[in-house]
Amino acid sequence: MRVVSLVPSLTESIAVTHAQLLVGATDWCTHPPTLDVVRVRGTKNPDLERIEALAPDVVIANAEENRAVDLDALRTRGITVWMTSPATVDEALDQLDELLIAIVGDVPSWLREARSVWSTPYSGPRRSAVVPIWRRPWMALGRDTFAGDLLRRIGVDNVFAKSAERYPRFDPETLPPYDVAVLPDEPYAFAPTDGPEAFREPAKCVSGRHLTWYGPSLVEARALLSEQLA
Repeated sequence: MRVVSLVPSLTESIAVTHAQLLVGATDWCTHPPTLDVVRVRGTKNPDLERIEALAPDVVIANAEENRAVDLDALRTRGITVWMTSPATVDEALDQLDELLIAIVGDVPSWLREARSVWSTPYSGPRRSAVVPIWRRPWMALGRDTFAGDLLRRIGVDNVFAKSAERYPRFDPETLPPYDVAVLPDEPYAFAPTDGPEAFREPAKCVSGRHLTWYGPSLVEARALLSEQLA
């Protein structure tokens, strides 16, 4: 089996489970740090010729992260594309199960551990949050997102969860009431000196990988994000 991954979290999932299967990945695939495969440009502009030259048995993609026009072009070249599109933690775990059983032949120990970590319901106090993902213009998590569901499961409710858009634009000066601004370091690289000053309520900088990636990071995400948001 030869695999090309166009999704950073799925690249990590394959690499830590059966690295020999992975022959190509995007420039944004940063984990594990020791990853040594052919790079096929970005998630939004993959090098189709280079992917085809790698002769993959399957290309792993995400319905939101990758462009339909690129995936259709790969299919036109006779390349199988495996789509993922989780909007909740449970969907992510189930889709990882299905993917890894099909490609690797088994459910790895880290995925079983991640499912165990997220099996216990949250029972503590709840807070409301705005979760920016971009600046200039300001954009936030809206409805039906994996990251929004993950936060909900650690007691943080997204104020834009019922938005008509998945990533609505907003003005920090006219936000609905909220308790905390959650600032991930990707896709926009929010940092203590870039972002918190725009919000009237406390702002917390968190790991974007643990908030938005579905893969081995799910093992640590619950404890780490709970600590970062404390």
